[in-house]
Amino acid sequence: MAAILELRAVKAFYGQSEVVHGIDVAVEEGGMTVLLGANGAGKTTTLRAICGMVRTEGEIVFAGKRLDRRATEAIAGVGVAHVPEGRGTFIGLTVEENLRLGGYTRARRAQANMQRMYAYFPILADRRRQQGGALSGGEQQMLAIARALMMEPRLLVLDEPSFGLAPRIVEDIFAIVERIRKEEKVSVLLVEQNASLALELADHAYLLETGYVVASGSAKSLADDPQIRRSYLGY
Repeated sequence: MAAILELRAVKAFYGQSEVVHGIDVAVEEGGMTVLLGANGAGKTTTLRAICGMVRTEGEIVFAGKRLDRRATEAIAGVGVAHVPEGRGTFIGLTVEENLRLGGYTRARRAQANMQRMYAYFPILADRRRQQGGALSGGEQQMLAIARALMMEPRLLVLDEPSFGLAPRIVEDIFAIVERIRKEEKVSVLLVEQNASLALELADHAYLLETGYVVASGSAKSLADDPQIRRSYLGY
């Protein structure tokens, strides 16, 4: 299957400091790819590079178009939705207001899209009049994902969606993401601390260390690698 996203020799910088060092990463259309690695490996920076949030060198190509010279809002406009670490929910707005804000570029279909999100996340329908700050951590994560999907993206970029959540809630969220991926034909690029679960769901995986890709391949091949099992899966 063809790649919808390709990073070619991409470097990423904070100021003058190079944090990501010429990496190659690809996400297949309709597939799920996971970036693994310890804290400080460059995973979040890679996602920010894709979304135009840090200075980059190299090529970032999405659906045949260069992203690396575009502003963040322009990247969102071509179909890349980013759910950052920490969720980024607007805590002073209601659930419904958060969703409407996410769908402002698709205003004609906003109501229909909102109903689709409520079908995927029924708890959000129950909480639609509540402020985002009154939701539980799991509900806020669901809201952040639903808000991103209101943009009708072709690529969903998720940064640590399980952070701080109970295992049962994590499983529920990933089950919904997998359902959305299949039903909506949305490709997913995931950074995830729960490496075991991520490798079960993903098609392909990349292991980053200090800004370099040190291993890549099918998710199964990385899950079966003894060194990766010991270092990242705990067995």
